[in-house]
Amino acid sequence: MPALPWVEPTPDPSIPSTSAQTEPSPPEDVASVCAMWMDFREVDPSAPEHAPPAWHFCDNRADADECLALVLAGKKRATAASAHFFAARAEPLPKAGDLSVVTNFDGEAACVLRTLRVTVLRMDEVTTEMAALEGEGDGSLAYWRAVHWAYYARELAGTGVEVSRALQVVFEEFEVVWPLPEER
Repeated sequence: MPALPWVEPTPDPSIPSTSAQTEPSPPEDVASVCAMWMDFREVDPSAPEHAPPAWHFCDNRADADECLALVLAGKKRATAASAHFFAARAEPLPKAGDLSVVTNFDGEAACVLRTLRVTVLRMDEVTTEMAALEGEGDGSLAYWRAVHWAYYARELAGTGVEVSRALQVVFEEFEVVWPLPEER
């Protein structure tokens, strides 16, 4: 299904993420990441010996921990970073089959994700179905556009890259593979 016609996002005080401020992340809790990875390898011995990259959602504690809670509740099954995010860090784009450890904002491991599908598209090509997969707010495309416009504006500040309808977005669909639902 095609995306809805573009409506320029405007600040909405009812959407908490639009007023969020970027916060420096505490260092990753390496011990918790390694422990979670070892637990995961017990149920999937074919997983690589060493833990994959660990990361948290968003650029501030409130949003990061809220997104993690949505993932653990099964409501959030996708995320969307700007392509610039990966390019600026010289990181490869995620691909189907990749595993990663997701932490809370404090760097404490919370789950292991497997990437199911990656789609690179313009911000104005994100569909209502994609917005719903992200599971944030009311799940609408309007909400998705508002919070992501604000997030990308913070992320790109000072880089010379402008947020626009044409901004390249890396839309990643995933599943939680550890802990299993009965373990959460």
